[in-house]
Amino acid sequence: MLDKLEAIQRRFDEVSQLILDPSVMADMKKYSKLSKEFKDLEKVTAQYKAYKNLLGNIENAREILETEKDPEFRELAKAELDELNPQQEEMEEAIKNMLIPKDPNDSKNAILEIRAGTGGDEAGIFAGDLFRMYQRFAEKQGWRMELLDYMEGTSGGYKEITAMLSGEDVYGQMKYESGVHRVQRVPATETQGRVHTSAATVAVLPEMEEVDVEINMNDIRKDIFCASGPGGQSVNTTKSAIRLTHIPSGTVVQCQDEKSQIKNFEKALKVLRSRIYEIELEKHNEQVGAQRKSMIGSGDRSEKIRTYNYPQSRVTDHRIGLTVYNLPAVMDGDISQFISDLRMADNAEKMKEGVM
Repeated sequence: MLDKLEAIQRRFDEVSQLILDPSVMADMKKYSKLSKEFKDLEKVTAQYKAYKNLLGNIENAREILETEKDPEFRELAKAELDELNPQQEEMEEAIKNMLIPKDPNDSKNAILEIRAGTGGDEAGIFAGDLFRMYQRFAEKQGWRMELLDYMEGTSGGYKEITAMLSGEDVYGQMKYESGVHRVQRVPATETQGRVHTSAATVAVLPEMEEVDVEINMNDIRKDIFCASGPGGQSVNTTKSAIRLTHIPSGTVVQCQDEKSQIKNFEKALKVLRSRIYEIELEKHNEQVGAQRKSMIGSGDRSEKIRTYNYPQSRVTDHRIGLTVYNLPAVMDGDISQFISDLRMADNAEKMKEGVM
């Protein structure tokens, strides 16, 4: 581990010099990449410095125990070791986790897409419940949420809804939410009190900038139309909503949240970049076989990942077998335990597979 930390320290020193180079600063793509690397390495090198300091204190205390004759000094050294040894174990565990290769997209903002699945009107209502759950979670994290596009359900909720989440470590946390979410409850329309099962699909994509994904604008068809609200009524009389079609892949995105056509175009383009990135990533994983078999963090949209059982006030995450009996709190955005445990399981799997 020390050899790895030394190598990281050397790379940090190297990057520290490179980002001050005028030729690097002139190349925005290269400068952006190095700046992010600098930020990531800075955290590890700071921990390494503290770890070396701790090892030095432990060595000094041991030396006193071996050479000092004064009982009082020896007792002080022994008490210090009793305090420092557990700290060493904790710090080494923290450093091991830091050394696990991170998804380079973890620090990015995220695009959240929720679509009603099986279950008719109840699925749309559940999609709306999930969206509000993520709204509350985003508020608790201090993130910003921007609505991009939506299609309301016939009895409430949404047939589909797309939003942008901005803040610190957004994709790194939200990526574990991708998959099929299932709800078991008595719908408001059910007259005989029977429990129905419905589902909604959640997809979380990292926000991709122009430096991450290059798109030939000649490959995009842009359609402009009037944004519409409930019942198909026109929200504004000017054509501001944007629909973009990436002709080579057939990918279609649209944005109608802003009154400005330019702002809607910019937002739609960000979503399009993220969708194209996801398509290319899936192709790459299939070719090299790099995707792990575990569903933890893989973001597979077809996998049933969580069940929300209203009669029992139970929420179960099927990937890690975690069940909690506080459904109202979960639907109010209290999903931190699921995300934390999923991240731990993901890291443990990487360590087990020898990624380190």
